[in-house]
This record gives sequence, structure tokens and C-alpha cells, in this order.
Amino acid sequence: MEYRKFEKIGIEASLLGFGTMRLPVLDGDASKIDEDEAIKMIRYAIDNGVNYIDTAYMYHDGNSETITGKALKDGFREKVYLADKMPVWFAKSEEDIAKIFDTQLKRLDVDCIDFYLVHNITKQIWKIAKKYHLLDFLERKKSEGKIKYIGFSFHDSVDIFKEVIDSYPWDFCQIQFNYMDTHYQAGIEGLQYAASKKIPVIVMEPLKGGRLAKNPPEAVEKVWKSFPTKYSSAEWALRWIADFPEVKVILSGMNTIKDVQQNINILSRMKPNTMSKEEHKLVDRAKDAFADLIKVDCTACNYCMPCPSKVNIPKIFSLYNEMFLYDTKDLTLRDYNMFVPKKQRPSACVECGKCEEHCPQQLPIIQLLKEAEKVLK
Repeated sequence: MEYRKFEKIGIEASLLGFGTMRLPVLDGDASKIDEDEAIKMIRYAIDNGVNYIDTAYMYHDGNSETITGKALKDGFREKVYLADKMPVWFAKSEEDIAKIFDTQLKRLDVDCIDFYLVHNITKQIWKIAKKYHLLDFLERKKSEGKIKYIGFSFHDSVDIFKEVIDSYPWDFCQIQFNYMDTHYQAGIEGLQYAASKKIPVIVMEPLKGGRLAKNPPEAVEKVWKSFPTKYSSAEWALRWIADFPEVKVILSGMNTIKDVQQNINILSRMKPNTMSKEEHKLVDRAKDAFADLIKVDCTACNYCMPCPSKVNIPKIFSLYNEMFLYDTKDLTLRDYNMFVPKKQRPSACVECGKCEEHCPQQLPIIQLLKEAEKVLK
């Protein structure tokens, strides 16, 4: 496994981090994690060099933390850095913050969380964090030995990112970054700005919600095939991120043991600054080919859910994109009619705007649902 040093705090973390947002589930229900398989996957990763495990309060309807805690029994806790996050938008008071944190420790069944993040910072969430004096709370927990390192995950403009970076002596930060998002949210500018402040960067959504790992559309496949050395779509995406020396950990939300094995194989041999200029140009060409096809820039993070009107927003956008990314119109319509009940379709939207308030991608969800409805008929 490739390890990279967090110079500011003096630790080394595996380049591949295990994100527990997309663990295997039963009966298609995100809240019902396949416990045995998930634990098997996490422990396999640790046995093969992964030492950074990331979870969050809301993942899998709160069950991700519990399963992660179980996976770290039997001596596995001592082998890893454990990361969790404070969803401050759920709090209505400073007392709620303390309750959420205590719940997390209980679910994980641990006394200390190594890497603790202010979750999903946007301009609005940053205001809430300051209103409830969240950083003061985290400082107290750090002094009590309940937290080792304080950081944040981010989903807003690069200007807000710089404001947040400059507001506190963070131990680390986490941004969305992949070859499709070079100038989106923090992007390359934010990555380099954090590095200039000696703040280690962890990357999330390296495969853009799995989109960059799937069989690519014909236009993208032609790009990959034009290069003498053959890599999978996922490997190109991961190699591109790993080439940045500023990146310390790449989080992958792995769903199968095969995903774990493939990602370990790829990132165990990736050093920074080793991709050629020709390879970088190739990735730029693939990016352009993809950008011409994608209709909705949704990563299926589920922050928009649950919708008050029960609209299945991520599923609808996933199927909407499939209509253009893959030549599967009949199959897509079949899946739409089979798996999206009428009460969960765009027509049920009352335009309350709750989804847009919580969308990390800041998508105009209401308008996009209307556009999707025209196609998915």
C-alpha cells in the first residue's frame, strides 16, 4: 500500500481510505447493511494495508457507524485511523451537538475518534457551526482525549473554502475532487490553497459516485482505447488523483469485495507526479467526452433525502443520466416503471425547495426534475 505523510500532524495514512457510505445492503434498502459482508470487506482492506476508515452519522440511516464499530473489534481498531463527522445542520442547540457526538461514540463503541470533521460545510452550514460554537466544543473534546484531529468536509464555492481554511488552524480537510470536478467547488485551486497553508487534503467522490468506474459510453471508451497502455475507467480516475502530491488519502465508497481488491491493487502502486503529460492530456480528452453527455451532475450522496413529498430524487437523476450516458433507453424506462412508484416520481414534487437547501452540488433540483419527467415516460 502507498502511504502518505500528514506533515502537520506527523502521521502516515494509506492512500486508499475506506468510505462507508456505500456498503452492501439487503433487499435494496440502504438502511439494511449486509453486516457480514460489510465487516468482511472492511477487515480485508485493513489486512491489506488500508489504515483510514471513514464513516458519518447519517450514512445508511445511521447504521454505518454501528457496523464500522463492529468491524473494528477483535484488534482492528488499533490498526486504523477512524474518521467521523458532525452533521451540525441536525442540531437545534448546542446541547444537540453534544448529544449527537455521544451517540456517535456509542454507535462506534469507542472512546476516541481520530479524525473528526465538521460535516458538509457550505456557507449556511458554516453559519450554523459558528452560531452553536462548534469549534469550541470540538476543542473541548480534543482536550478530553475524545478527538485527536479536527477537520472539515466541504461542498461550496472555492471562495467560501478559502474563508473556512483561514478561519481556524485545521489539522486536515476533505474535498470533492475528480477529473470531472477540477474547477467545481474547492477544485484544484482549493486543493493547492490548502496545501499552501500546510493543511493535508483528503479526497472524496474520486469516482463521482461510481460514475467514472462504470463501463464508459462509446465516446469515452474510444479515448481510453487510443492509449497504448490499457487501464480500466476506474483506474484512470484514481491514477489521475493519486498523481497530485497534495492528496494524502483517497476515500472510496466500496460496495463489493471486488471493489476493495481492485482499489487496493491500483493505489498500492501509485506515487505522486508519475503520470506523463500524454496521460494527463488523455484524461482531459475523456473529461470533454463525458461532459458532452451528462445531464445532471448528481453524485447520489442522498443529502437531498428524505424528500418531504417522497420523490426519489437520486434514483430519478441516475436513470435520467443513463438515458444519455448509455444506449439503454428501453432498459432505463423499464427500471423507472419497475422501481420508481408513481408517488416517488417528479410529478409528486411540490417545489418546497428543501432538497436544494441541502444539495452539496447546489443543483437546481426542482427544474431538473421537470426536465427528467419529460424524458422518463
